[in-house]
Amino acid sequence: PSQTMRGHTDWVKGVAHLPGGQRIITCSSDGSLRLWDLKSGTQIGEDWRDQDGGVWSMALSPNGEIVASGCNDGKVILWDVETRKVMGTWTGHSNVVCALCWSADGERVASGSWDGTARVWDVDNGNNILTLKTGHEWVRAVIYSPDSSKLATGGDKANAVKIWDAKTGELLNTLEHDYRVCSLAWTSDEKKLISGSYELIRIFDTATWKQIAVLEGHTRHVTAISLSWNNRILASASRDKTARLWNLDTNLQVRPPLHHEDDLPSTALSQDAKVLVTGCENRNAYTWDVHAIL
Repeated sequence: PSQTMRGHTDWVKGVAHLPGGQRIITCSSDGSLRLWDLKSGTQIGEDWRDQDGGVWSMALSPNGEIVASGCNDGKVILWDVETRKVMGTWTGHSNVVCALCWSADGERVASGSWDGTARVWDVDNGNNILTLKTGHEWVRAVIYSPDSSKLATGGDKANAVKIWDAKTGELLNTLEHDYRVCSLAWTSDEKKLISGSYELIRIFDTATWKQIAVLEGHTRHVTAISLSWNNRILASASRDKTARLWNLDTNLQVRPPLHHEDDLPSTALSQDAKVLVTGCENRNAYTWDVHAIL
């Protein structure tokens, strides 16, 4: 890794790149969010935290000004990135919120919880405007389509990705898997939906909802995936203690795996796809020079 960011006292559950490419935010089950200088790897200022419990998920708004965090007590909290002040606290989930995603226009946040539901929130007033009883025992992944018309969820029990109408909550399609689905990504052209499950990464054609490719290499659950802006490079993180880069033109792995000391709950490519950040259960976050790896 180019840098190692030390400071968290528990698993690093989420990472996000801020606009400009100079800073990142991490969240941890130690209850804190932290801001870091990407070049030096040093923490910027004090951490900010939810005093009532751990932070299990995080999603940055499209404009990079607000971060939503999901807590182990079921709360969703909105934070102003620059002031680190709480902008809103949303309650409704009865268990860990382990997945969050913003709509493209920044007006909605979708959350997925271990209570089996996914919820859609109005950012302006904090109202819970849609609740999906997904059929998953635990919702582990939730993501909007690029046009925000659909919502995809993945999780346990049903061992599937489910596609929903984001406004009405109607179930549109079910993509069955052999094991639980832990991570999702939608290409910006909306043509492909990518899922991370046990060992395998699957790619689906959204016109037909047929599986068109399988990426093989991981040996345990694929916990997080992140796409480059041009949909050509995919980064994946796994409980097999590796992160991997994939060429989506060939659907082949690029270079050897990036080995870590422990399991990886999170990963994120920068907007220009030059820097990869991985969050590890050994309490550290790492940055990797993608250009050097490629």
